[in-house]
Amino acid sequence: MSALAAPPRNGELGFWVAQLADKRPSFPRFTGQDSVDVAIVGGGYTGLWAAYFAKKLEPSLSVAVFEAEQVGYGASGRNGGWLSAMPPGNRATFARAGGGLEASRALQQEFVAGVDAVLDILQAEGIDADQHKGGALVAAHTEAGLGRLVTRRDADLKYGLTDDEVHMLDRDEFQSQINISTVHGGLFYKHCARFHPAKLVYGLADTLTSMGVRIYEGSRVDSVEGKTLTLADGRVTAARTFICTEGYSGQLLGRRTLIPVNSSMIVTKPLPEEAWQQIGWDGPQCLNDSAHTFIYAQRTSDGRIAMGGRGVPYRFGSGTGGAGATAQSTIDLISQKLSSFFPGLPFEVDHAWSGVLGVTRDWNGGVHWDPAAGIGSSTGYAGHGVTSAYVGGRTLVELAFEKETERTTLPWVGYRARKWEPEPIRWLGVHAMYRLFNIADQWEERRGSSTTSLLARFGSRLAGLHE
Repeated sequence: MSALAAPPRNGELGFWVAQLADKRPSFPRFTGQDSVDVAIVGGGYTGLWAAYFAKKLEPSLSVAVFEAEQVGYGASGRNGGWLSAMPPGNRATFARAGGGLEASRALQQEFVAGVDAVLDILQAEGIDADQHKGGALVAAHTEAGLGRLVTRRDADLKYGLTDDEVHMLDRDEFQSQINISTVHGGLFYKHCARFHPAKLVYGLADTLTSMGVRIYEGSRVDSVEGKTLTLADGRVTAARTFICTEGYSGQLLGRRTLIPVNSSMIVTKPLPEEAWQQIGWDGPQCLNDSAHTFIYAQRTSDGRIAMGGRGVPYRFGSGTGGAGATAQSTIDLISQKLSSFFPGLPFEVDHAWSGVLGVTRDWNGGVHWDPAAGIGSSTGYAGHGVTSAYVGGRTLVELAFEKETERTTLPWVGYRARKWEPEPIRWLGVHAMYRLFNIADQWEERRGSSTTSLLARFGSRLAGLHE
């Protein structure tokens, strides 16, 4: 970014939402008393998909969505725009939790199927979210990183992906798709689509309205006790309640059940055609890398690069960061990463923002349904939230209405991680883990390491990320 360039827009729920400011649907605030068949807490992807499948199952059901801020306020409106087949967590842990290898393979296959299922529904419902299935590239900038990708692919094959669905690329093959100067090679995943996050949120919300779902904004649910939801200006009785609040779940599910981990993004102004010719990124492939402090990126439909990374990973006391104002140091960090990918490429950051994702103690998500209480939840997506929200929301409906499907027996159903440590141990632990990963990346790049740093291996095992 040029030193003379104007500072980018910062926060404001991010670029995707700001770009659609004049097209954002508006919904009323809930007041008074009501009784519904299904109450959904949270107006993000999970809650909207749950509402969609509840009405598809039984159109006569009364379904209401209660959103504390505005639909898509959280990760659903701020994410990187990846619809990928990666499940939310460690497949080896899910295999050990119940059902063994075949159960974990079934989970992986459900997420593979989920990518095309979402795309099919968007087409059927006439939702244009700039969706395009072009796969995902994972770049290795060091020999050590390339070695991790070989191991990662072995695990992918073990848990059910095929050679056609994930395959290795050498340096030339990778650079023929995206010309990253430092790349040693990489992976290509077939099942991944790029999309515009806010367009997906608003498209789903409009579809639900046409189906008869009532959506309320500015309607925070303070408590759920049995069949009763208590809000600031009202009360709702519900036969079934789904809590779909992901990184904002502390108040309803307990602050040590999962925590909000911060992720930040920048988006450039549209690049000139000569810049795109230089880097060769002429398709809709998503992009990330094998660094421990990895990035994720897409080429937007209007010719920008949107790139995200961690920055400040966690706020003390599980803070969620409001509208997403982002520190300049984080903007600089992600900008420098982009420059290292494409040295000499002139670009200007147009907007920077942050959001939070829900993370359990072992980074594994779970879908839960308590038939006695009539309350369920789907949370803990750990950065793989788009397909997880679709599968999780659909599974919640099937569990709540006693429909036995291929989803209701998957190993993340009923899975519970142990609780996070109390503060300040929690803050110290998360920051220490990311510090280890940062040091490991710097060590590998500086020394041209051929094997993964022991620090990174320790951090990965400490966090439960190693498969």
